[in-house]
Amino acid sequence: MPLPTSRVVMIGKPGCHLCEEARSVIERVVAETGDSFEEVTLDSDPAFARYAEEIPVTFVDGRQHDYWRVDEGRLRAALGR
Repeated sequence: MPLPTSRVVMIGKPGCHLCEEARSVIERVVAETGDSFEEVTLDSDPAFARYAEEIPVTFVDGRQHDYWRVDEGRLRAALGR
């Protein structure tokens, strides 16, 4: 399964506190920018297992953007391009 086509994609897992923090930042930013966001879990595709030690992993426009934490300013800058 390839990554979803949303502008911002996060790979995470249930019960992950870093994922909850990242989701909060991403949702706040995309609510302001109007960009699309989708979250997938590690178990939705075996190929995502390679990110298990880095979750949450975020992608912007299909390219890996951050892992472990989402920097709000850096995400805004990436979406502003």
